[in-house]
Amino acid sequence: MENGAARPVIVAIDGPSGTGKSSTSKAVAGELGLSYLDTGAQYRAITWWMVSNGVDVEDADAVAAAAGKPVIVSGTDPAGPTIHVDGVDVAGPIRTQDVTSKVSAVSAVPEVRARITELQRSIAAGAEKGIVVEGRDIGTTVLPDADLKIFLTASAEARAARRSGELGQGTDVAATREALVKRDAADSSRKTSPLAKAADAVEVDTTELTLTQVIECVVTLVEEKRAGK
Repeated sequence: MENGAARPVIVAIDGPSGTGKSSTSKAVAGELGLSYLDTGAQYRAITWWMVSNGVDVEDADAVAAAAGKPVIVSGTDPAGPTIHVDGVDVAGPIRTQDVTSKVSAVSAVPEVRARITELQRSIAAGAEKGIVVEGRDIGTTVLPDADLKIFLTASAEARAARRSGELGQGTDVAATREALVKRDAADSSRKTSPLAKAADAVEVDTTELTLTQVIECVVTLVEEKRAGK
C-alpha cells in the first residue's frame, strides 16, 4: 500500500514523573512529523485555575462544580507546545511548586478527569498526521485504541536525580524522590483512571538509558508499527 506511511498514527506514552516522558514524546513527535500533547500540562492548568480562583482543592465537590468553567487550549506543535487558560498563557505558572503539590488532588476528581479526557480525545481525533499523547492514563483510559502504547519506567533514584536536574542546582534529591514517590502513590491509587500500564503497552525502562537512546527506541517502535499497518 503506497500511502501506508501517511496514515495518522496515535501513540500513547504513559509513565510516572521523571522517566523522560515529555522530552521523549516531544522529540519523537518532532522527528516523525506528528502533533504532540502534554496531558499533564492540562491537569496542571485546571489546577492553576482552581488555585487562582480561590477554589479549595481539598474540597472535591467544589472542584467538581468548577471543573467545566476554565477554557483550556493546548497548542500541539512539538517544537513549541503551548497551554492557555481563558486566553492566558500559563506555561510558566503551571510549573510552580504550589501547583505541583495540588495537581494530584484536583486530578483525582472524576468530573475533572471526564472534562480533560474529553478534551484530549477531541485533540487526538483532530490530529491529521497523528499525535504523540503523553500522560498517566492515556493507554488505559483516554485512548485505549491507540496504535501504539508505551509505558516508560525508571528507578525512583534515577527519576529523582533527573527531576532535580530539571529543577536546578541546590535541589534536594532526597526530598524530590520523596515527592515523586508520594505523587506516584496518589496517582496509582486513585479510583478514577489511575496511573497504570495498559496490558498491551510496550514497557521501556529508561533507568540506564540516555535520552537519545530512549528517543531512538520509541521512534523505532513507531516506525515498526507504521510499517506493519
